[in-house]
Amino acid sequence: MSNIQQFASDNYAGICPEAWAAMDRANHGHAPAYGEDPWTQAAADAFRALFATDCEVFFAFNGTAANSMTLAALCQSYHSVICAESAHVETDECGAPEFFSNGSKLLVAPSPDGKLTPAAIREIAGKRSDIHYPKPRVVTITQPTETGQVYSQDEVRAISAVCRELGLRLHMDGARFANACAHLGCEPADITWKAGVDVLCFGGTKNGMAVGEAILFFDHALAEDFDYRCKQAGQLASKMRFLAAPWIGMLEDGAWLRNAAHANACATALADQVRGLPGAGLMFPVQANAVFLQASEERLDDLRARGWRFYTFIGGGARFMFSWDADLSRVEELAQDLRAVFTPAA
Repeated sequence: MSNIQQFASDNYAGICPEAWAAMDRANHGHAPAYGEDPWTQAAADAFRALFATDCEVFFAFNGTAANSMTLAALCQSYHSVICAESAHVETDECGAPEFFSNGSKLLVAPSPDGKLTPAAIREIAGKRSDIHYPKPRVVTITQPTETGQVYSQDEVRAISAVCRELGLRLHMDGARFANACAHLGCEPADITWKAGVDVLCFGGTKNGMAVGEAILFFDHALAEDFDYRCKQAGQLASKMRFLAAPWIGMLEDGAWLRNAAHANACATALADQVRGLPGAGLMFPVQANAVFLQASEERLDDLRARGWRFYTFIGGGARFMFSWDADLSRVEELAQDLRAVFTPAA
């Protein structure tokens, strides 16, 4: 089996040392089940310290479950959720948000660059108010977006202001939340509860963990009975300490942010080397750990023939996604092959 790094997805990477070591420390002796262990409590407290607020913290196995359970907790079946057309909840979760909520409809806003705007939210929320239409109740934004762009603090605040005006809750899908923090250089609180976000799904899997997402409710009332929802959805881990302990390793000395900063730097390094290549173009600004490269199918096939794997499900371009352990020498190999493919022969 080949261990050569590929950059098709940050899910390709292994477990970072800090998460692995924390899981190993939790693997000694017995501990109470279902989250009543000291590891789970310590992980929850670590999140409260990081965000400087007394939030409710839950743990789930993956992002689809975290997003879907959270949206279901914020909605009734006759409500709706406003999202960008490229949002993960719309394009990559197999209808799970609708399933978990017993039918809450996703109302999709056009978003060529992946970002949801206050104007788009206002337009969709005000489109209809009759009883025959699913009543808007929640807005969900992805931070960073599926196109690798980051909402600024002001952009999150502006969206939050519209949500408050219209009586909508604000959910943030933070599968790569750490990458957004690394790009902005801000405290996690600055782009979440201080900016008006009600609930955050904080991704661990793409940040160096084997599995696991954290769900943070900044409004305690919204978390009522959420533990029952987790159980019913199959997300209450019997040996919860192994889902929670890696977070301690990630948070206790800043590995979560270092990992993200390295991944972002690798994306920037590739973008800097391929910018301006004939026949290739960067589809979106490079702000997090993703590079999207527009090219002809012929050139993409040439790149595949050189052994590179990548996805083309957003705009038809090649997506390269960098992880916590991306090797800069391997990034350079990719850049060299890109130059070879796109530079005309003399």
